[in-house]
Amino acid sequence: MSVTAILKKYIRKLIPVRVSETDPEKAYDLWAAAYDAQPDNLMLALDEELFTELLDGVTLNNKQVADIGCGTGRHWQKLINKAPAELIGFDVSKEMLLVLQQKFPEQKTVRLNDHHINLPDASCDIILSTLALAHIPEAGKALAEWERVLKPGGEILLTDYHPDALVRGGNRTFKHEGKLVAVKNYVHSIQSVIQIAKQLNLEPLRITERKIDERVKSFYEKQNALAVFEKFKGVPIIYGIHLKKKHAPA
Repeated sequence: MSVTAILKKYIRKLIPVRVSETDPEKAYDLWAAAYDAQPDNLMLALDEELFTELLDGVTLNNKQVADIGCGTGRHWQKLINKAPAELIGFDVSKEMLLVLQQKFPEQKTVRLNDHHINLPDASCDIILSTLALAHIPEAGKALAEWERVLKPGGEILLTDYHPDALVRGGNRTFKHEGKLVAVKNYVHSIQSVIQIAKQLNLEPLRITERKIDERVKSFYEKQNALAVFEKFKGVPIIYGIHLKKKHAPA
């Protein structure tokens, strides 16, 4: 190998390659077949932990539940175990919904079109959304639509990639046919999400987060990515919010 080639290889290691971002619908169509087979995916592991914690604070029994950005239904078995009256999944990705339908053929799914949720006003008791809001360019429009279909007294459980991590260069990537694909994200600060929620008569009951710390170091070790771990150590990577829709004044 020539000196020039060696230098180029060394420089590539020092300067991260910027991957162009792919529209979420197209990206998740590509990711769908392999999405559930990711035992070492840190975000999915932390989301499982955080969402389960939030879910323990609500009752789903005999409730109307909508899952916005449901994907392959990672959380659906524990949702079904809580005996909702109806569980409906919404997603922009046709391929993700096909995987979900194979796993839970008796459940209802609907393809999302923009922000609109094909449900009547005040028809849902519980709205769930995990790792989806940062894929939506206008968080306000999405939250307004969620509020529209939520009954007074209804609740929202939301988790997402932490904006602090996105601002520092974190992103959601996967390999497809040997190529790295990055999913398009938009940064919505937690403060702005809470402010929008309050304007929509949604009361924050709980806000929580998880940081990159020694507890998750093993995920980076398995990926031979300890340099990334050191770069992001101490940075919040995921957050969760529990909201409740206030009753209208009498």
